[in-house]
Amino acid sequence: MSKRTLFAALVLTSALTGGAALAADPAVYKIGGIFAMTGASPHYGKVMSAGAQLAVDEINAQGGIDGIKLQLVIEDHKSGSAQAAVAGMNRLIDVEGVKAVLPSFSTVTLATMPIGDQKKVMMINGGGVSAQTVGTSPYMFNIRSMASDLAAGIAHRAAEQGAKKLAQIAIKSEFGDATIAATTKAWEGMGLKMVAAEQFQADAANIDTQVAKLRASQPDAIANWPTTPQAGLAVKRMRELGMKQPVYCMEWTAEDTKVAGKHAEGVEVVTDYFAATDENPWSKRFADAYKAKFGEMPDFYAANYYEGVYVVAELIRRAKAKGGDYYSGERLVQALWENPTFDSVYGKTLTFRKNGVAQKPVAVFRLENGEQTFVKFTSGD
Repeated sequence: MSKRTLFAALVLTSALTGGAALAADPAVYKIGGIFAMTGASPHYGKVMSAGAQLAVDEINAQGGIDGIKLQLVIEDHKSGSAQAAVAGMNRLIDVEGVKAVLPSFSTVTLATMPIGDQKKVMMINGGGVSAQTVGTSPYMFNIRSMASDLAAGIAHRAAEQGAKKLAQIAIKSEFGDATIAATTKAWEGMGLKMVAAEQFQADAANIDTQVAKLRASQPDAIANWPTTPQAGLAVKRMRELGMKQPVYCMEWTAEDTKVAGKHAEGVEVVTDYFAATDENPWSKRFADAYKAKFGEMPDFYAANYYEGVYVVAELIRRAKAKGGDYYSGERLVQALWENPTFDSVYGKTLTFRKNGVAQKPVAVFRLENGEQTFVKFTSGD
């Protein structure tokens, strides 16, 4: 059953059992954000919250929604603590009264998704890539490319560069399991051989055992799935232990370049793509405003959460225009399926597919002199 069909069934049930309530405007539209503000990976919380807050500020500067302002309320999941995320999600709903939440990280999204489902709160993920967030809740949506999209992109990129044997390395987590499974499916589906799949703990400082096993498998190329800063650590140790094969990552930050040092040169990144261009005036305005406020250019995570706030704001407008008790998770989801297309800071529009995932451009970048240089788009088809 598609998400659209599942939600239609819920709406029908609600209509039969509850009926419509009276319209009521809140004093402020609160949007929840569950980000990694502390812990091992605060970089993500920094850029995600910055993108979301910038969108809130822009919308409020333009008068809010019919005069009602937005407010971003942030909870800290401490870089992946499911316990902290669940507590934060409950506070956002029960104390702050949010009707929409922007989660991040696969583990966090999976831990909080049942709460959103039970309490009928819309969720828009812009960071996690787990396939388990797809098609299991009528209230869950993704504006981030999923593991299957990125795995297919890496598999096709490695194959077109002549690789026949692929090895991969990931963190021990649901995210790591999902990416390894998706890559194996894509690679072996092309009739090619997967020779190794190694995983290590997220806080591991020494991964030499896993890298040695990758080297022993004699791959033609390596899919490197860890996130910052472990992506940089894995590349560093591969090169220091003599591995010269092409390495493909699903994301890379300045922190990874700092960790990997000279060994980052030539690494390729297959990931969501955001770039400010003259052809897309909104992207330029966003990038200029972000740099002016935070002193650096936005990455795709900042763009995803900036865009996520604009999607929620547009859904509130659409639901309000329909009248009745419009400010609820159910009405926001209903408004999305009535028209799943939205203006996009990435260019033109984004459209949510029937599985609740918005299709985004996936691109290949190569690290040259510490910078990511665009190579090409890849669909993985």
